[in-house]
Amino acid sequence: MEKDNIETDENQPEIKKTSAESGSNSDVSIYVMIMNLYERLHSNKKLLLFLRNFLFVILSLASAVFLFIYFIYLVPALQELKPVPTSDITINEDLRKEESYKKQTNLLKRDIQRLSRKYNGYTSGQSYIVINTTDNRFFLYRNKKLVREGFCSSGSYTLLQTEGDKNWIFKTPKGKYWIQGKTTNPVWRKPDWAFVEEGLPIPSKTDNSRFEYGVLGDYALSIGDGYLIHGTIYKRFLGMPVTHGCVRLNDEDLEAIFNTLSIGSKVYIF
Repeated sequence: MEKDNIETDENQPEIKKTSAESGSNSDVSIYVMIMNLYERLHSNKKLLLFLRNFLFVILSLASAVFLFIYFIYLVPALQELKPVPTSDITINEDLRKEESYKKQTNLLKRDIQRLSRKYNGYTSGQSYIVINTTDNRFFLYRNKKLVREGFCSSGSYTLLQTEGDKNWIFKTPKGKYWIQGKTTNPVWRKPDWAFVEEGLPIPSKTDNSRFEYGVLGDYALSIGDGYLIHGTIYKRFLGMPVTHGCVRLNDEDLEAIFNTLSIGSKVYIF
């Protein structure tokens, strides 16, 4: 029994030694594999360059996504968390008694009254339309309330010049106008510049080639000097400065404006 115990005890260190050696060999194998992989990558310049570029692209995309999230979501959220500073406005009673203060306040009150009368004159109860030629948008008002808005097209500011001294600048006039005429199923009477633009000879005033049907939409409103608010067959250009001076609208907006405005309704163009 003692011999068996001794032999068993003597064998135990050998088993532990074998386990340790096997673990060490495994670590060495992993290390060798890593070193071999590193040497292969280092020797393969194309693969190494690809990996570097790939990592650069990944980092760039991650940075772009972070910046996008930061400025779109985090910055507004942080701004909302900041307390809004408030200040109380107080007027010194001694200041109220000064003649210069009274004089200045009276002047301001008169200016406010004058501007209010002017504003009421521009924005009467009658329906009117405002046309913004910078953004190419219109705003239709009725009873001083905005009832419709949308895109339009205005003058392109293109210069057309003939061989002589005659030339045209295609711009929409700006200022205060009014509706001078309303027409359904309008016919376009082509002016001289339309033939010059197409490289055609200018016909007589009553020539049939002057009249073109179906290009102005179902309605037209005249604001004078040949300028119209009308429809268009080039709806994809709405919102752009592409016209020869008239204001173009899509069919639905044109119908609403035609039915809302009447002869004498104001048109403000800026």
